Amino acid sequence: MMELFDSHAHYNDEQYDLDRDEIIKKIFESGVTKIINAGYNVEASKTSIELAEKYDFIYAAVGIHPQDIENISIDLIEIEKLSNHSKVIAIGEIGLDYHWNKENKQEQIEAFARQIELANKLDLPIVIHSRDAYVDTINVLKNMVDANKKGVFHCCPLNAELVKDALDLGYNISFAGAITFKNVKNADEIIKMVPMDRIQIETDAPYLSPEPFRGKRNDSTRIKYIAQKVATARGISVEEVAKMTYENTLRMFGRIS
Repeated sequence: MMELFDSHAHYNDEQYDLDRDEIIKKIFESGVTKIINAGYNVEASKTSIELAEKYDFIYAAVGIHPQDIENISIDLIEIEKLSNHSKVIAIGEIGLDYHWNKENKQEQIEAFARQIELANKLDLPIVIHSRDAYVDTINVLKNMVDANKKGVFHCCPLNAELVKDALDLGYNISFAGAITFKNVKNADEIIKMVPMDRIQIETDAPYLSPEPFRGKRNDSTRIKYIAQKVATARGISVEEVAKMTYENTLRMFGRIS
């Protein structure tokens, strides 16, 4: 069976409260043999670790999302403690989000920079969330804090300038369900921009279900649709995409065994 790696999901989300164990069992049986479950605040980071403790094939990222930075100084103390866990493989998801909040841009920038500094201290890669904030995201990475271990732009916006700059800085690009959406016109172009040894794939479950499930609760069994879209755009087999993205993600997150 083809093995797949979902490099970003949220199985601690309340949308799974009624059937979490059943869904996770089904995912593993479908051929998804590795998942990174991403935190977005202290509590979600703790539950990511709990899931990683319960399931051998799940790993955790811990961090503070730009929408949750109100208590960043206190929260970073907790995130640093959590990062000592053997199954924590990255600081994330962190970054900038101006779609929902443009009023605290400077606070977001400072929180992002501080979490990169923490990742450097801990010798961990970072998982970057960037929404409607391309210029400032790249500026932080270029001119404020250079991440020692780099990392990945998760659910990367299909913005050619962002992708080029991210690649130039040494980051991987992770594609999610949006590349399958019928109203997205430049997905093939962006996919072809990224060298195959720099691509990761993810579901961002429970969000962003790929076609033909758009609008429904997502889960990692649907990662194959994202792999298939990459394969079609690149003119290679889905098995090749599965193998290379699996290897790319393992290489990026060195603590995964």
